[in-house]
Amino acid sequence: MTDEKVTAARLSVFSNSILIMIKLVVGIMMQSVSVISEAIHSGIDLVASVIALFAVKESAKPADTEHPFGHGKIENVAGTIEAVLIFGAALYIIWEAVHKLIRGSVPIEHLGVGAVVMAIAAGANYLVSRRLLTVAIKTDSVALEADAMHLRTDVYTSVGVMVGLLAIKLTGITLLDPLVAIVVACLILKAAYDLTKSAFFHILDIKLPDDEVAIIHDVMREYSRHYLEFHKLRTRKSGHIRHIDMHLVVPKLMTVETGHRLSHQISTEIEARLDYSHVLVHIEPCKGECSSCVTACPSQQYGSADE
Repeated sequence: MTDEKVTAARLSVFSNSILIMIKLVVGIMMQSVSVISEAIHSGIDLVASVIALFAVKESAKPADTEHPFGHGKIENVAGTIEAVLIFGAALYIIWEAVHKLIRGSVPIEHLGVGAVVMAIAAGANYLVSRRLLTVAIKTDSVALEADAMHLRTDVYTSVGVMVGLLAIKLTGITLLDPLVAIVVACLILKAAYDLTKSAFFHILDIKLPDDEVAIIHDVMREYSRHYLEFHKLRTRKSGHIRHIDMHLVVPKLMTVETGHRLSHQISTEIEARLDYSHVLVHIEPCKGECSSCVTACPSQQYGSADE
């Protein structure tokens, strides 16, 4: 799994490096702020890709004495850093575009070349982002998902710049160039906001999504005849690892062996249904307030979670 993630991250670094050079050269040649803004966007994507490459390598390290829960959260940190970088790039593009609107437009040359470059960039980024997203979903990688979101936004912005350049060629209105750049920046801001939600909140140990928590409750219902109740269910995510713990109340007379077997079976079932999960079940005895624990507690009648 790690090799696949690293290979995908390296593909993103290589792709962005090539696109930056092409966009920057063409943008300077054309004197087009929208094309140069795309080069800046790809530059931020390159930084993000390098961060993602570092993150997927580090997050794969096993747990140690200093990091008993593993290194998975480095992917969330990486995603948050990438979001901040994107915010900065978008604000810079808006700044440059507004200044160009105030100063007035200058002639833009080689519009056809610029449109072709944007089309090539859009196609390349679409293919790379699709690959990254496939690997991100398969490995549940926050860092690769963030990188894929960057590149998918680049697809939309490249298409937007291409349409803007074609519009300038048809109408001769050069002010369309900074206006398109501002639209590009707004799309980038939206992507940064979405990325912040998906990456940063998990650093704060937000619970797992409702559909995943529902899976846990489904498993608990299937084993309900073997225990009295469960409470203090806590869930969180560290990188691609899901951490789940709960307290399970069992009949007071249940043996330690039977209680351990029951907790092991519940943990195994949850881990089978939720990939990359670590489950911890704390066994608690009931208060023993029943008149006869053996006859009054239905769970005890089974004696074993295997039955």
